[in-house]
Amino acid sequence: MTKVVQAQINGILIRVPEGTTILEAAKQVQIKIPVLCKHPDLPPEASCGICIVRIKGTNKMLRACCTPVENGMEIITHDPEIIEIRRTVIELILSNHPNDCLKCQRNNDCELQRLTADFGIHSESFPTFLRDIPKDYSTNAIDLDPVKCILCGRCVHVCQNQQNVWALSFLERGMQTRISPAGDIQLADSPCVRCGQCAAHCPTGAIVEKDDTGIVWNALQNKEKYCVVQMAPAVRASIGETFGQIGVNYTKKLYALLRRLGFKAVFDTSFGADITIMEEASEFEERLLKQTRPLPLITSCCPSWVDFMEKFHTDMIENFSSCKSPHEIIGVLSKTYYAEKFKIDPSKIFMVSIMPCTSKKYEIQRSSEMFASGFQDIDAVLCTRELGRMIKQAGIDFENLPEEQADSILGEYSGAGVIFGSTGGVMEAALRTAHYLITGRELEHVEFESVRGLERVKETEVEIDGMKIRVAIAHGLSSVEYVLEKIRQAKLNNTEIPYHLVEVMACPGGCVGGGGQPYMVTDELRVKRAKALYSDDKDKEIRFSHQNPYIKRLYEEYLGKPLGEKSERLLHTTYVPQPLYRK
Repeated sequence: MTKVVQAQINGILIRVPEGTTILEAAKQVQIKIPVLCKHPDLPPEASCGICIVRIKGTNKMLRACCTPVENGMEIITHDPEIIEIRRTVIELILSNHPNDCLKCQRNNDCELQRLTADFGIHSESFPTFLRDIPKDYSTNAIDLDPVKCILCGRCVHVCQNQQNVWALSFLERGMQTRISPAGDIQLADSPCVRCGQCAAHCPTGAIVEKDDTGIVWNALQNKEKYCVVQMAPAVRASIGETFGQIGVNYTKKLYALLRRLGFKAVFDTSFGADITIMEEASEFEERLLKQTRPLPLITSCCPSWVDFMEKFHTDMIENFSSCKSPHEIIGVLSKTYYAEKFKIDPSKIFMVSIMPCTSKKYEIQRSSEMFASGFQDIDAVLCTRELGRMIKQAGIDFENLPEEQADSILGEYSGAGVIFGSTGGVMEAALRTAHYLITGRELEHVEFESVRGLERVKETEVEIDGMKIRVAIAHGLSSVEYVLEKIRQAKLNNTEIPYHLVEVMACPGGCVGGGGQPYMVTDELRVKRAKALYSDDKDKEIRFSHQNPYIKRLYEEYLGKPLGEKSERLLHTTYVPQPLYRK
């Protein structure tokens, strides 16, 4: 039984489980202690000092984010002295921070800016000391501006501990301390996998997504271009947070919005996910029954995971699915199948992907295979946050838009396609179709509850035609090591493989927790976003990728068959070991 401690916060009696921090306890009695370095998704760094509180009867001022409540504590969270100290801390931070808020990408969505307003700071109290540190735009996915860094440590924790990439660290000491790739090199030359979790957790504009909205606006205004667009499953479940709506599925309003912005055709990446399943499940069937290549088959639809594998785990290349990610599949088909069917010059097609992810910006130029149509298959990628800004710029009353449908030729998706946006969704979708390919029979119960949820590694068995299929799901790159090590040990010892099929997503929660999603993500938000996708799946008349009539037509009219010559040429890719550091 958990021990309960009793204390007072501002005279209010509280009883909380032992280990509860003062910050957490205060929230339970509707007291808001200001924070800057603390993110609800991360353990406390205790670096900023804004959350200080007083313990009655002592001279102690403790940091609420990391101090557990103890029996008998009488905690004071706000008094004139505490407020003045907090104000001074903010003023000191501002003395080392640029005041170009109006031109900052985080303007009106910055935690430091919000605190400055809350404390009524309208003038400078300390001399300004700005360091001369160059910006880093090298990745073409995330931009680093170290001058705006407040040294909260969030990005370092995420990069090193949550993602196990170790691309970011603190350099130098004292007043010269700064954030930088280890070795003081450019981010593109570091082990960075462009997942964007650093940007998603940064409280200021020190790390942001590369803003490509200007490129897209220019394309939409260019009469020579035929602009088409697709959106990923996770975007529909999170775009509402831009307008204060949480866990709402805005699929059909997004179709209407994208047409209002000027796109001539609106596709859905979930359709691409259905194609991915056709190809990936066919790969799995071949490996399982024909033993054409070794098991387990490991999913490849997450570009940060692909980058991570090519840098850190090259011994797993033979296990990787060769299938491209869903948005790349829609990209190549828009400039081949769609262009041929509607007699459109593919050189004029400008394909935009709306993604929850920053690494998709990198993926579109990852290799020559991303030009399989004869052109760059995807011309620009916008993350969810960029789309939110475009909606506001366009002056569209998004929430009151009518509902519309996607263009059916590359837009009608199954329930299996939409759950790709949540961890475990790729696995579940693949198992639904793999069962049919192996047995020739449809599943009666389509949900695989054992692969759902936010447990960082999930391991389970499913039965297909009398065979026990062992699967694993990992999300957040630090979780991958456990799964891969089990596979390595089996190979080394020549013992039975621990898994037949493995799904990996770089971001915690999968795409719903992607690095380009709205800020201040927590597991509670991840669950709500995922729930919106699972509800969409449940409401769909067709819940298997192989049953989608538009998928069937695509293979009959154009591709031929999964893993066929044309499918391999257009929909598949290869992997090459990459150096951790580039010279």
